[in-house]
Amino acid sequence: MDKHDRTGIELVNTMVWGRASEECRPKKTYDLEALEELIAALLEASSLGAAIIVEGRHDELALRALGLSGPVMMASHRRALDLAEEAARSFSTIVLLTDWDSKGDEMARNIEHHLRSMGSRPDSDMRSRLKKLVKKEIKDVESLSHYMERMRELYGP
Repeated sequence: MDKHDRTGIELVNTMVWGRASEECRPKKTYDLEALEELIAALLEASSLGAAIIVEGRHDELALRALGLSGPVMMASHRRALDLAEEAARSFSTIVLLTDWDSKGDEMARNIEHHLRSMGSRPDSDMRSRLKKLVKKEIKDVESLSHYMERMRELYGP
């Protein structure tokens, strides 16, 4: 039997009894579930007023396509210090969501450093978790909405 032809009971048992082995549940299905949960957490944080910091306009549009309704701040063409000052002054919760390439890594580190020096505690965990889930497939936030559509078509309900 192909690993993609498992029954619902096998999937539920795998979910209940721990981490899925490749034999019990297709990895992409697991990734989709984890990705859906992460996106839901991001959308909830945004709806509660958290500012999401992205690199540019295309990143914002991709997040809006996923249903993000709250404030988004763009880091492109701004000094990290200026962005951090505005974000720390205006928002109590800040999520860093720059791309997971070297430029995005550096940008996230710089902004986080400035935010922390101002007493703010930005969330960079969502970015790290997202990076782990999709790094082999896509390299930036801009591609996230299309990637989610593709994953839902292939592995969704």
